[in-house]
Amino acid sequence: MQIHPIDIGIVVLYFVFVIAIGLRFSGKAGKSIEEYFISGRSLPWWLAGTSMVATTFAADTPLAVTGLVAEHGVAGNWLWWNLLFSGMMTVFLFSRLWRRAEVMTDVEFTEIRYSGRPAAVLRGFRAVYLAIPINGIVMGWVMLAMAKILSITLGVDRWVALAVCVSVPFLYSFLAGLWGVVVTDFFQFILAVAGTLSLAYYAVDAVGGISGLKEGLALHYGSAEEILAFVPKPGSPWMPVITFLVYIAVNWWASWYPGGEPGGGGYIAQRMYAAKDEKHALGATLWFNIAHYALRSWPWILVALASMVLYPNLEDPESGYVLTMVNVLPVGMRGILLATFAAAFMSTISTQLNLGSSYLVNDVYKRFIRKSASDREYVLAGRLATVVILLVGAVATWSMETVAGAWRFLLAIGAGTGSVYILRWYWWRINAWSEISAMATSFIGATFLQVVVGWDGGDPKQFAWLMLGTLAISTITWVMVTFLTKPENDETMDSFYRRVYPGGPGWKRVAERVGMDSTENTILPDLGAFLLGSLLVLGLMFGIGKLVLGFVLPGVLYLLLAGVSGWGIWRLLERSGWKSLRT
Repeated sequence: MQIHPIDIGIVVLYFVFVIAIGLRFSGKAGKSIEEYFISGRSLPWWLAGTSMVATTFAADTPLAVTGLVAEHGVAGNWLWWNLLFSGMMTVFLFSRLWRRAEVMTDVEFTEIRYSGRPAAVLRGFRAVYLAIPINGIVMGWVMLAMAKILSITLGVDRWVALAVCVSVPFLYSFLAGLWGVVVTDFFQFILAVAGTLSLAYYAVDAVGGISGLKEGLALHYGSAEEILAFVPKPGSPWMPVITFLVYIAVNWWASWYPGGEPGGGGYIAQRMYAAKDEKHALGATLWFNIAHYALRSWPWILVALASMVLYPNLEDPESGYVLTMVNVLPVGMRGILLATFAAAFMSTISTQLNLGSSYLVNDVYKRFIRKSASDREYVLAGRLATVVILLVGAVATWSMETVAGAWRFLLAIGAGTGSVYILRWYWWRINAWSEISAMATSFIGATFLQVVVGWDGGDPKQFAWLMLGTLAISTITWVMVTFLTKPENDETMDSFYRRVYPGGPGWKRVAERVGMDSTENTILPDLGAFLLGSLLVLGLMFGIGKLVLGFVLPGVLYLLLAGVSGWGIWRLLERSGWKSLRT
């Protein structure tokens, strides 16, 4: 790739800009641990939601999407599209509850929901588990993707270039905490959208427009129709039916996955309890799901399809996205795209640095080591923990081969835990041992099925059976453990119910004990909004996709479905949802 001084200047100016933001908010973030990790619980919905969107677009994302499309066609995206349903549950069933909980991390939630030594052990274990190995895997695959991009585009040692890129988000997250992360995320989202849309335009133009794209796919792969299908046909070589069914019927509620946790968690939960109030928490998560699935999918997919025509049968299909960027963009646009990838990379890395350090400080250092230290000491500990998290991510990068492979690995080891993470909000009988046993058996079961039985998570059919097998092992175990162990004590459950006020019949006995009427706190409107919200985003996503690919009538019909669903959500919120929100 020929780098023009204009391209280099664009990237350098962007780096200077985001560092300036970090310096601007460093004083505000240093005032207290709440300012450093949750922005003083003062984020508006548009800033919190946009930060969620920016974080989910890392340098790895378009590369992974390209690999999925090359292997399984457009329908391969159901590996992550299915998480839309989990996301809509978070919007209407959990966002208000997270904000009411007023915790600093999702791990801290453990000790307001459960009691005694098991709760304390679970909190400490999950804090270390999420901050070190899981955070390391996430940062590792993001760094791996960025290293691929830099080695192809710049022709320099990828680890040296990666070190330069990492130093920028490290600096502003180190200085300004979550304030630096969310404010830079806002500008990074704008840049990322502009860059990916531009690349999609040039990529499609390079293959002769949409008609040329379809002809090229048919020439190289036999059938453009199979590749472009949103839902695979029975017997499709691109996507086995069993795999598709697992994606849409099981994966989204059964599996734990960073950023797509059933019930919300990680950086998604962090933005919810950093929001101004419950309305802003709900609005943030709704905007996130619309932008992430409906608005952002198609620029990535179009470039992936164009790369299949431009570079058929690549040994590493993920690199097709970068090769397209290298060869179709003019001077100036290359700099913008490099800055776009840098922005995407930095938004995710900065979030993982801040989130990981929040676990180590709030749930380990403050909880078990220094319970009564000053805010200044906790902020300093957070900055030092940021250094530790960065080193963990760097080590993890060396052990990975593909981004999509890392995605599948995390999905597999988290299969079976999702139901516990959902039910702990809505059923009093779930206890700490339920969660501990679900985590342990999911990890052990997935490892056994892959290492001993030999099921390959990279094979679509075997991945589906791996998910189902792990889910069965985990679910049978945690249900047995739940009924063989004692429920949480009444004091803890009463306190949790008063604080969070979860709806549904699962808390009836607790509600009666504390003198509250559970019959008025129904979750039926929330379930209706969940269904309509799913139709809203699917309608937008499929409608935009059909129009972009030249199928006008289906596209218009899908958009009409989205419009009707959006109206239905508003009516439900007008009648019940908004009235129950605490501001």
